[in-house]
Amino acid sequence: MCRSKMAIDAIQPTSPPKPTRQPSTSSSTTNTNTNTNTNTNTVTTTSTTVSSGSSRHSLASLRNSLPENPHLYNISEIRLATNNFLAKNSSSSSSSSTRSWRCTLHGKDVIIFQRKSQTTQLTPNVVQRKLSSICRSHHIAIVNLLGASISGEYIYFVYDFIPGANLYDLLHNPKNPDFTILSSWMSRLQVASDLANALDYIHNSTGLDVTFVHNHVKSSTVLVTEPSFNAKLCHFGVAELCGEPTEKREFGSSGNKDEIVDQDSTSSFRRLNRSNSVKFNGTRGYMSPEFQSTGIGTRKSDVYSFGVVLIELLSGEEPVKYKLDKVTKEYRKISALDAAVAVVENGDHGDEREGRIRKWVDRRLKDSYPVDVAQKLTRLAVDCVHVDPDQRPDMRRVAGKISKLYLESQVWCDKMNVPTDFTVSFAPR
Repeated sequence: MCRSKMAIDAIQPTSPPKPTRQPSTSSSTTNTNTNTNTNTNTVTTTSTTVSSGSSRHSLASLRNSLPENPHLYNISEIRLATNNFLAKNSSSSSSSSTRSWRCTLHGKDVIIFQRKSQTTQLTPNVVQRKLSSICRSHHIAIVNLLGASISGEYIYFVYDFIPGANLYDLLHNPKNPDFTILSSWMSRLQVASDLANALDYIHNSTGLDVTFVHNHVKSSTVLVTEPSFNAKLCHFGVAELCGEPTEKREFGSSGNKDEIVDQDSTSSFRRLNRSNSVKFNGTRGYMSPEFQSTGIGTRKSDVYSFGVVLIELLSGEEPVKYKLDKVTKEYRKISALDAAVAVVENGDHGDEREGRIRKWVDRRLKDSYPVDVAQKLTRLAVDCVHVDPDQRPDMRRVAGKISKLYLESQVWCDKMNVPTDFTVSFAPR
């Protein structure tokens, strides 16, 4: 990194002035003392200057490295990093709008996602302004957005590359469906807690001047890292930059975060074809009923999607799947949400409810979990997927409850002497 001329000058050593000989001994002693004091002052001043220059240099470097200074990349930089988009696609999705590449950009290991913009009003100035708001987010459970690039109808998002695997692949391995890395109760509670805290930060953080909506919460956007099963939420900022219609809330003149100031995203929805926007925004099984009907993402629709992921995490089943009925020769829809509702709402007897919980919870956990905590967590997930958005809890309440259940589970593990410090690897077996 280049130094400024001021910093270079500041660190140049200064030669002390040579003492002059005096004929008199007393006079020589006096002058020597004077020169010594002068040299000491010179060294002190130089040290102060060096320290001050180094501090300024360090602070400037730190400020430039923070995510608050998002980078608006030129498309030529993206093309060079991805070998003109011929590099291997890192995404498991076959959709051309969700392609991704792992590569090196400006010496940093990153992953680039391609998304199709839903608005024609995105200009470099608008993107820079939105990036400045999005990149103010600092949370351990959110993957950092480094910058973006615009090319025609596509936007390329540049994120920090985090080694790990997405939650969907960890829970649903078609080659070995009886095995999962997340085979302990505490590993799943860790994922649920991290995801809840990330969404709580996105919805309620006072450090952000805008309350964001994620709009893409699903198991495939949750990255699980090893060895502690910490989860990180991906694709934060996609809805905002792609012009997807979302509920946008800012601090109004009264300082109330719930005061709606800007509804540009809602008005842009009127110019979209609703069926196309819903197809792009949502994924089958994770979309709330109101999102399917209006196409507008809200914080309550994020809560619904989180509830679906929580049910998927507990049961190990996909939200929606279809099974061929051998008798009628027709495909029958199987909903994990309906099964979760039946578990917590049918019957009041404790033994009967416990039996339903044990039968419903993922068998790969081998019944090694506190049943009462599993019941409470299932009830919380069902509350999150309530049909009426007003009946769903907010993410702050959800995150608080999950933290409490996490502590209860830790106490249960200590009592049962269940090891929680597993060493695992996502490498193929």
